[in-house]
Amino acid sequence: MNAPQKMDDTRPPLIELRDVCVWHRIGGQKLFERQTVYALSDACLTVRAGETVGIVGESGCGKSTLAKALVGLQPPTHGEIFFRGQSLWKMDAAQRRDEFGGAVGMVFQDPSTALNRRLSVRQVIRDPLDVHRRGNPAEREARVIALMEMVGLPLSALDALPTQLSGGQRQRVAIARALALGPALLIADEPTSALDVSVRAQILNLLGELQQRFNLGIVFISHDLQTVRRMSDRVVTMYLGRIVEEVPAAQLRQGGAHPYTRALLSATPGILHPAQPIALDGPVPSATRPPSGCAFRTRCWKSTEACARELPPRVLIQPGHAVRCLTPESGTD
Repeated sequence: MNAPQKMDDTRPPLIELRDVCVWHRIGGQKLFERQTVYALSDACLTVRAGETVGIVGESGCGKSTLAKALVGLQPPTHGEIFFRGQSLWKMDAAQRRDEFGGAVGMVFQDPSTALNRRLSVRQVIRDPLDVHRRGNPAEREARVIALMEMVGLPLSALDALPTQLSGGQRQRVAIARALALGPALLIADEPTSALDVSVRAQILNLLGELQQRFNLGIVFISHDLQTVRRMSDRVVTMYLGRIVEEVPAAQLRQGGAHPYTRALLSATPGILHPAQPIALDGPVPSATRPPSGCAFRTRCWKSTEACARELPPRVLIQPGHAVRCLTPESGTD
């Protein structure tokens, strides 16, 4: 495993992943057969207050596993996670609940399934306050009203059920619930993919406003690289459970260094900066039987024999820009 290389930002991280692996054992096709799913491998990542780190990649690349590790829902198989300098999984359960649980919020992909349909909006938003015993009943009610106003929901919706609201309103409820405890870190896992195009911009603008207001650290996860680039300070590309590139968002206008990042960029060209789509031929590797060396080599147009022999090390090619590739791209598109 490779130790994370220092980036140019000297602010202390809110959360830091050091060589984090998440592996699952599942049943195979044969009786009594067990297979290992390499959901996340050697993940090194830091998130600081006031910045947005975008995570992008195809379905099944490990984005949601990374999100679960960041919010403490998934303990690592190997490696360590540090929150404000303390090892998360060396904390006792009470400390992890009080010091970490209240400082991290999560917004899920589909608000229709993320919210309890049987609870009113008031109860949904108040639930974290009840669980963590924040304030008395009157203070909790005041906090719920303040959160409603904060995310732009009418107070007339307090006693409504989630099914009575629009998709955009339900996602605002989910954001209000995630902010109930005043977190320092917000994980947004595909927060707009289930919404209409006209509503997506509203939710993205809301997240940006809340970040500036509360100096939130945000991890924004999506398969849409162009949206991630616009929302983020740094962009992380994942492939088959591994971070293959981390780059300042502004530099993506010149194209990424990893061929996979280039392919993702070409798949969503802009009007002002048209790009020729890059076709990815070759077999898509399995997370239970990853290929030797670089996992992307089976679809990469730049792969060589060396790519099959060794895992590319994580190399810092310039401040803030790290890549895992033996034949990285250079220059502009």
